[in-house]
Formats: sequence, structure tokens, C-alpha cells
Amino acid sequence: MVVVVIMGIMAALIVPNLMDRPDQARAVAARQDIGALMQALKLYRLDNGRYPTAEQGLEALAGKSQGGQASSTRSYMDHLPNDPWGTPYQYLNPGVHGEIDVFSLGADGRAGGEDGDTDIGSWSR
Repeated sequence: MVVVVIMGIMAALIVPNLMDRPDQARAVAARQDIGALMQALKLYRLDNGRYPTAEQGLEALAGKSQGGQASSTRSYMDHLPNDPWGTPYQYLNPGVHGEIDVFSLGADGRAGGEDGDTDIGSWSR
């Protein structure tokens, strides 16, 4: 009986710490994706003298023009990743937090939020 009580206490202490690990892993993955997108955007700017317009969006990094057709421009990424919650990353030019902003709206898919629903962006790396 004592062993069962000790195991119950240990489970009560350990399980809550393990439950938020998937959310933490998704946030780390989003930060890494955003870092890669920002590096590709910087290379795009070096080659073209400017960042892609808001209309071109992040698709310009994959060598696609508007409408998804292949463009004569250079490809900076093989494919554009979706955020860990399955939605495309957002791109603003001009940005709110910097010259450009790349961000994920988090688990809830809405601006703002707290904890796992917090927006993750190029300004918060």
C-alpha cells in the first residue's frame, strides 16, 4: 500500500511537467522554421535589393510567382513549411515589429493568446 501511495505522489509531481512538453516542442519548431524563413528572406533581399512584397508573400522564396506558377527568380527554399499546427506562416511587409514580420498565430490560430496560444514571431526569437 505504501508503494502505491509513493507512486501516486510521484505521478502527481511528474505528470504535469510532462504534459506541456508537446506544446514546448511545437513552439521550438516554430521558432526554428521562422529562423530559416528569415535567413531565406535576407538572401532574397541581397539578391533583389528588397524583401518580397506582401502580395508576393513567402511564396517568392520557393521561386513561385503569384498564382503558384514557377518564376524565373531564384528559389531560396525547396518548399514552404507550415507551422507545427498545420497553418501557413504569416508574412507582413512592412512589419509591425520590424521591417518585415514572419509569424505563427499559435495553437488557436488567432492573434494574441497566452501560453500555448501565444503568437510566435521573428521579433520573439
